[in-house]
Amino acid sequence: MNKKLFTYKKSGVNIRAADKFVNFISNISSKKKGNKKFNNIGGFGSISHLPKNIKRPKIVACTDGVGTKVEIANTLNKFDTIGIDLVAMSVNDLIVQGAKPILFLDYISINKIDLKKLKSIIKGIVEGCRIADCELVGGETAEMPGTYEKGKFDIAGFAVGVVDENKILDKKKIKKGDLILAVPSSGIHSNGYSLVRHILKKKKINIKQDIYLKNELIKPTKIYVNEILNLLNNNLLNGCANITGGGLADNIKRIIPNKLCAEINLDDIKTLKIFNWLKQKNITDKEMLKTFNCGVGFCLIINPKNLKKIQRFFSKEFKPYLIGKITKGKNKVKLNAKINWS
Repeated sequence: MNKKLFTYKKSGVNIRAADKFVNFISNISSKKKGNKKFNNIGGFGSISHLPKNIKRPKIVACTDGVGTKVEIANTLNKFDTIGIDLVAMSVNDLIVQGAKPILFLDYISINKIDLKKLKSIIKGIVEGCRIADCELVGGETAEMPGTYEKGKFDIAGFAVGVVDENKILDKKKIKKGDLILAVPSSGIHSNGYSLVRHILKKKKINIKQDIYLKNELIKPTKIYVNEILNLLNNNLLNGCANITGGGLADNIKRIIPNKLCAEINLDDIKTLKIFNWLKQKNITDKEMLKTFNCGVGFCLIINPKNLKKIQRFFSKEFKPYLIGKITKGKNKVKLNAKINWS
């Protein structure tokens, strides 16, 4: 009898292509750290050392994605930066509690294995891990025909960090009279892209033909790990917040103790050109503030005496500046004045 045979490849899943991708990841990740005791890529699980200099280690874990920024990458056919975004979104959360990132894993789901695209994404992830000084120890790639349209994909990241129990950054350290500093963002980072794409569609803007938008919308998220860990190691921080989805108010609210208030002067915020461009597209101030970072990628809460000391740990582009202070109050955040969008 001549019957048609069913195979996994005929259903749309190419195991051989996936194996080639795993080998590629193994090769580029092994070059990063040099000699290692454990070779994790390709195994069922990863094994990692805990840093020996931490007396009472506590594990901190985070996960995130880059949202619909993947669609900007698809439109521009540029995939070498969203891997940096992916690492940034998780490690920037880890450091809020004082943890040092030690390892990272990725998850990529895609309609059909595209080695060129996947290799480009992984190179960005490896670069993000290099900047954050953590190790890519593994991940998962899922070829899912029928779930995603042709050329579509999604990515997620998982980071693990370690902090000494005595050095956990918590709300108790934040006091009345502390200053609130804004650390500039590198741009939109990875939040609010559904609104950005909605505007592009409604205004019929082709970002391929707009050099400014083409560069700006794919710009990777700033990784703040080195700067923040340096501040922590020098006991210069009372608290900090990663400004992601929900904007400035919602994120800083998460670290403010009861009976205290983060009083922020919006007119002190130094907005970036891209946010001024978005504001001109008929978006209210309220919507801008709850959707985008508006130029503030990270917030520091410090003792006033440490203001000058903190400045030297940042490059000129990301130099922190004063936007508010901690006062007494029932509401955890109070926004004063208005942002100057000019």
